[in-house]
Amino acid sequence: MEGGMKCVKFLLFFFNFIFWLCGLALIIVGILAQNNISMVKQVASNTTPIVIIVLGAVIFFIAFFGCCGAWKENYCMVTTFVVLLSLIIIIEIGIAIAAYVLRTKLTDVVEDSLKETFKNYTNPEIRKEVDNMQTELKCCGVVNSSDWVNFKADKNSVPDSCCKNVTTNCGNGAMKNSSIIYIEGCGPALEKFLKQNILWIGVAALVIAFIEILGVVFACTLMSGIRKGYEVM
Repeated sequence: MEGGMKCVKFLLFFFNFIFWLCGLALIIVGILAQNNISMVKQVASNTTPIVIIVLGAVIFFIAFFGCCGAWKENYCMVTTFVVLLSLIIIIEIGIAIAAYVLRTKLTDVVEDSLKETFKNYTNPEIRKEVDNMQTELKCCGVVNSSDWVNFKADKNSVPDSCCKNVTTNCGNGAMKNSSIIYIEGCGPALEKFLKQNILWIGVAALVIAFIEILGVVFACTLMSGIRKGYEVM
């Protein structure tokens, strides 16, 4: 029995080390996302990377409790770890469900958000964001390039960021010229981009939640051993 508890102790310690690395990774991903959010800023709040950073910090903190509790066989710390990790599991399952629901409603959300954004193209800050998005996603307009019909008086020009090879005034008179500009709208392109990432977020949340459930099982087993007074060192 003592050998089994010793094994559980080290499994829990190893699990929390991996968990600690996951928290650190989330913090790094959040920082990177904060620096590269311009492409999806129209449909994603600036607080999204901050939420990722905070979640990473919370996981980092919880893993600390788990590691210390397992190593020192501290019943109180292991109990705290179980409670906090259980809350995180519930949140992650909620994230997975929310990701699935969001994927089904993404078309309307993206289109409405982009239409509102493109209306304010004269704003220098908005123009920069839209130009970056059109260049990175290789798209033009919301639905298609015809959305720029009122961009100039000739009713046949688009922003230079729609061009396949961006040069000054390359979008003049090129609204229907697929050899010069991208015809596909940013709505479908951004929706595809977001759906792929949301799917991975949902899958990752479920996988991590499953692994964390194993951590809770290990922790509860160790708690039982500590409470019964087994020596596991």
